[in-house]
Amino acid sequence: MKKFSSIEEAFEWWLKNIYPALPADVKVGKYLNGWRDFTYNKGISHKRMKDILSDFGDVDEKTLITFKLK
Repeated sequence: MKKFSSIEEAFEWWLKNIYPALPADVKVGKYLNGWRDFTYNKGISHKRMKDILSDFGDVDEKTLITFKLK
């Protein structure tokens, strides 16, 4: 299990560690588009990153919001 502080961080790890090892016939469609959109800052939503990551493992995303009155 790997832990990340954001979906972007997890997706960047996936791009560097999982994506390069994929067979060429798998590096098409949404994976290629996700790689290109993230790498060249074309815009990729959290939902799309999470969808791609979930194809390769379980993604458990938790958000912590703290509000302290003045």
